[in-house]
Amino acid sequence: MNEKFPLRFFIITFLWTWLFLIICSLLIRTEILPQSLSLPFIMISAFGPAAGTFFSLRTIEGKGAIKNYLKRFLSFKFGWKVWISIFIILGLTSFIAWIVPELFKMDRVPSFLPIYFFIPYLIICILFGGGQEEIGWRGYILPFLEKKYGLIIGSFILGIIWAIWHLPLWFIPGASQSYMNFLSFIFLTIGYSYIFSWIVEESGKRLLSGPIVHGTANGLMVVFPTLIMEKNIIQIRFWIYCVLIFIIGIIIVAIRTVKSRKNST
Repeated sequence: MNEKFPLRFFIITFLWTWLFLIICSLLIRTEILPQSLSLPFIMISAFGPAAGTFFSLRTIEGKGAIKNYLKRFLSFKFGWKVWISIFIILGLTSFIAWIVPELFKMDRVPSFLPIYFFIPYLIICILFGGGQEEIGWRGYILPFLEKKYGLIIGSFILGIIWAIWHLPLWFIPGASQSYMNFLSFIFLTIGYSYIFSWIVEESGKRLLSGPIVHGTANGLMVVFPTLIMEKNIIQIRFWIYCVLIFIIGIIIVAIRTVKSRKNST
């Protein structure tokens, strides 16, 4: 890792993403673009962290740095504990947040996707539905933040930045974020930041684990829906999910910190 902190990563990441999302929002609100065609803009905008990574690698480390970096994504050898952790933590959390309100007489929210379509949908989520963000977030910039600010603060800062990076989506009609409370989303991104960074670490820093855990998190949201796509309602399931993810993230980073201190003594 180059010692120079790549501030340019954040500049390119935000410029890329916000440009596509702002254009999309303006086109929809002026009725030039149908709301149904917002998805291509949103998917392309999600490559902002990848664009920031490639720009930083090329301008800081020179020719060949991008190719060498991408080679680090080729290994699936995470170990069975990592694979199980991804699906148990995210699967159970999604299921609990989805099912618990029914114990209090709330109506069931039906799954948006049959379980037998989950694997094809998961692959799409890894490649184009959020997983591609991890080329930049956990894959590239997190090690710089952890080196500069430490394990706890580094992931916390990234969680906040990550939430703010999504902000234009609240202004795109029909985008899933437009139905979310932004505070709950901050809890979610901080919790995810701690969980995802732990998964990457446990995988032996095999970078492909980042897109897989991120894609899995997004994919499970349609199997166990925690977000109701309606305005002006209290998103009970989503709040439960975000708080649970935040708590799990805090527990994980606390355990990692204790282990780190024991290893250093």
